Amino acid sequence: MPMIEAKVTMELPVEKRDVLKAEFGKAVSVIGKPESYLMVNLVDKQDLYFAGSKLDKGAYVEVKIFGSVDSASSDKMTARLCDILQKELGIPGNAVYVSYWGTSNWGWNGGNF
Repeated sequence: MPMIEAKVTMELPVEKRDVLKAEFGKAVSVIGKPESYLMVNLVDKQDLYFAGSKLDKGAYVEVKIFGSVDSASSDKMTARLCDILQKELGIPGNAVYVSYWGTSNWGWNGGNF
């Protein structure tokens, strides 16, 4: 039950949204989760600031999962997400924050896992 939410500073046309969704779908296997349960939320045109300055190109990504993520997997996932954002949107890795959130309570389809 993974959820990836990416907030980015630029506008995302439909074509870019489709590419990001597909690339995030491939990347989620790094943390041992299936794309078949992945939900993606892309939020564009955000005002993000880092070290007191507004970022022209930046991103904040949250990866939420049922269970927990170990350090080695999250390290690989962060590298993969930064690669995707660099390649697809030109966002440098030093302008990306990624946070991980695990939970033992995850609801779906009228119940909890």
